[in-house]
Amino acid sequence: MTPSDIKWPKKTREYHDHHTDSTIWNDFKFRADDIIIATYAKSGTTWTQQIVSQLLHDGAEGIAAADMSPWVDMRVPPKEVKLPELEKQTHRRFLKTHLPADAIVYSPQAKYIFIARDGRDVAWSFYNHHKNANEAYYDAVNNSPGRVGPAFEPPKGDVVEYFREFVEKDGFPYWPFWQNIRTWWEIRDLPNLLTLHFADMKADLPGTIRQIAEFLEIPIKEEKWPAILEHCSFDYMKENAAATVPLNGALWEGGAKTFIHKGTNGRWADMLSQEDIKWYEAEVRKHLGDECAEWLAHGSRAGR
Repeated sequence: MTPSDIKWPKKTREYHDHHTDSTIWNDFKFRADDIIIATYAKSGTTWTQQIVSQLLHDGAEGIAAADMSPWVDMRVPPKEVKLPELEKQTHRRFLKTHLPADAIVYSPQAKYIFIARDGRDVAWSFYNHHKNANEAYYDAVNNSPGRVGPAFEPPKGDVVEYFREFVEKDGFPYWPFWQNIRTWWEIRDLPNLLTLHFADMKADLPGTIRQIAEFLEIPIKEEKWPAILEHCSFDYMKENAAATVPLNGALWEGGAKTFIHKGTNGRWADMLSQEDIKWYEAEVRKHLGDECAEWLAHGSRAGR
């Protein structure tokens, strides 16, 4: 099959709220070697940005991945500021999106990496992210010109209540979760899309890094491999968090190390009741189907 035979995804919807503005993609000018890192959020985005930055820069120390790899559909700063800055970048660009595949402009020439994570782990991680947002965070997302819809409010209740609302209201208080997973899953066989799972990245980081390098056609200099592997470890990223998280962590209480929290899965297991777990699993299957639901829960171990 040639690229001309492929039915490439088309943008069919827009999202605009306190955090996102999908219309930014409408005016984005792709380059043939662009890399787009796509997640729902709290699913390994920053980790994958770090991996890509290390591959592109041969394991160099002190690479500011967050500064080099902005969130394109974040509505702050506005597109009239953001897009010219992206045009100025001279390195191979690697950008992030948190939108569903049908809410971005999909380029046949670019390379896409989509990373997913069990929704329970996403909700647990988002709760920490949300409850530690500081006054500057709320000011940015609520008071910057152009916000659509209600304001972003501090979380109410504990993490279990937060999880229940996240599932019941489809990603509340953020953007739709089910639509994100479903649309990327549906196009997983496209030749310029690599689909990864957070659990697999944790289980085999060296293998994941090499898989990403092969997909992006970045040769690894073996003498640089130890540095690349070290700089992509959770411990290194936590210790050097200011260089790897957005705005050096200035929008969270406790700074950058709060953003890179634990990086662990299953923290929900001892807190959710069996009824909650069964309800969640039924919701996943209802929205995503059996095959995608199994993959979302287990990654490559699904069906074993």
